[in-house]
Amino acid sequence: MENFALLMQGFQASLALHNILAALAGVTLGTLAGVLPGIGISGTIALLLPISFGMEPLTALIMFSGIYYGAMYGGSITSILVNVPGEGASVVTMIEGYQMARRGRAGAALAIAAIGSFVAGTLGVVGITFIAPPLAQVAIAFGPPEYFAIAALGLLVLTNLSGGSALRAVLMMLIGLMLGTVGMDYMTGLVRFGFGVDGLGDGLDFIVIVMGVFGLGEVLARICERQNDVRVTKIKFKDLYPNREETRRSILPIFRGGLIGAIMGLIPGPSGTISTFASYALEKKLSTRREEWGKGAIEGVAGPEAANNAASSFTMIPLLSLGLPFSASAALLLSGFMIHGIQPGPMLVSTEPVLFWGLIASMYIGNLICLILNLPLVGLFASVLRAPMRYLMPVVALVTFTGAYVLNYSLFDLGVLTFFGFLGFFLQMSGYSLAPLALGAFLGPQLEQGLIQTMVLTDGNIWTLMTRPLAGTALWLGVAMIGWMIFRFIRQLLRRSSSQPVAEDV
Repeated sequence: MENFALLMQGFQASLALHNILAALAGVTLGTLAGVLPGIGISGTIALLLPISFGMEPLTALIMFSGIYYGAMYGGSITSILVNVPGEGASVVTMIEGYQMARRGRAGAALAIAAIGSFVAGTLGVVGITFIAPPLAQVAIAFGPPEYFAIAALGLLVLTNLSGGSALRAVLMMLIGLMLGTVGMDYMTGLVRFGFGVDGLGDGLDFIVIVMGVFGLGEVLARICERQNDVRVTKIKFKDLYPNREETRRSILPIFRGGLIGAIMGLIPGPSGTISTFASYALEKKLSTRREEWGKGAIEGVAGPEAANNAASSFTMIPLLSLGLPFSASAALLLSGFMIHGIQPGPMLVSTEPVLFWGLIASMYIGNLICLILNLPLVGLFASVLRAPMRYLMPVVALVTFTGAYVLNYSLFDLGVLTFFGFLGFFLQMSGYSLAPLALGAFLGPQLEQGLIQTMVLTDGNIWTLMTRPLAGTALWLGVAMIGWMIFRFIRQLLRRSSSQPVAEDV
């Protein structure tokens, strides 16, 4: 009952007019940015971080949650209307959604995607309401060994599931860890990796790094792309309603997809993308209309969209209760907290109850706003695809530079932003995943601090760390994962060597 009373206080705070306007602005901006192909949730949050400066903490966080939900739905619009996924989690929606659009059922596909997103997102917020507070209470008992072990295991899992080459992902993770150690060592007072540059003495600001890698890097990538004329399917308001048969066929996939996404969201990794593929495979296997798959099966839109939103919502549970981001988008959302001096974690529930419960209440409201706003204005949002990138991206770059400067009023940060913008651009063009780098940069200081504190508590005996129940389990799982990665790498090398023809002796 106490949590229910706190939730009601959260609703009272989030229903203030300026907070409602912040949620509306967040959903609108998130959807507009999410429509642009390739930017995705991480890039959207990175690009829109600067607009929160000067806001009250709760108002800013409400806007960020709106951006979070809006960007998720924005990717579905491009997938269905123009066959271009706005983000990785929208790839599966594109398979059936675009085929429905070709058959003249684009409105129904968009409506089912929005309804599925709303239902699964709401279920996710209910999960946050009931799971995050008790988990935070348990986490209060965690010591430095537990935080170090969980952060290390999460980083290993995230790196292993980031997609592409595992070796490249590990390299990006190590670079991120090194970036996190730049600056003064709080134990010895010595500056590390400063290279005589005064600005590096205080370390590299994580927010500036992600704004450069994801924000400015995306701007450069979009400018360098060749833009062709985009043909967008026109949607009439009367065509936005699915018929009775489509609605009936979508109900169970929405709930099954929501359950899959809820489970996946509590596991470190790109849960949104993985859950959509799992939901699509399940619905295809359970379907009695196999002949429709690949030609516009409504279940292939309803299930994956629900899975994506449920996974994204449940990813907030470890972020709010443990302070650990289990995905790249959660890490970017964490930077929004950090801008306003808020550190998510076990103490957030007890020290900032109005902020915590106000944010959760705003998620209910933001989900509803996303549904109400997106359906009638889907044609307007889709028209953003026709805007020339050479006009749109310079404006975005100007906002990004302004935000990086206002963060610390430092010209040095503008140089850091520019450096990481070009670094993110070149890495992206070379096929490297940027998520491990960002997560390594954030978790690096936490890993180092946790390890040092653990060594002090155990008098330098690392084996004591391995014998603690929770920390030991997490670390042994990490060791097993490293062993599996090494075994897989050696096996690939042996296969390559055995497949090469051996030259005959002459």
